[in-house]
Amino acid sequence: ALGCDLRIAVPTAKLSFAFTARGVLPESGGTWHLPRLVGASRAAELLYTAATLDATEAHALGLVDHVVDGDLAAAADELAGRIAANAPLAVRAVKRMLRHAATESLEDHVQRQFLALLPLFRTKDFREGLQSFLEKRPPNFQGR
Repeated sequence: ALGCDLRIAVPTAKLSFAFTARGVLPESGGTWHLPRLVGASRAAELLYTAATLDATEAHALGLVDHVVDGDLAAAADELAGRIAANAPLAVRAVKRMLRHAATESLEDHVQRQFLALLPLFRTKDFREGLQSFLEKRPPNFQGR
């Protein structure tokens, strides 16, 4: 879950970092993702101590974006719907840019951003986004 863009939990959720208590270390990039989410020192503490967090603690640390009462799947569907309502090419570009942001300088990132933005100006979705804004209606994006 640490590698996900967004994380949702119910109030009763527990997040365990018990790897060292089992004689192993986190797999699937856990030692890469965790410090980027909570900082190096906090990641070290969680992993060294084999900590278990409740949903409130995980939310406070930024490990969980939303704690929802009720139906977790419905909350995930609602969030996915809010994402899907936007221009797919722009969402894809933002996702790509966020991945690069952690590893490049601001100068390099702004250059990459400019190069990623230019093709979006030529899309049907960009025109639809502008037109729908001017007409005060929801956009109908096609991913083109």
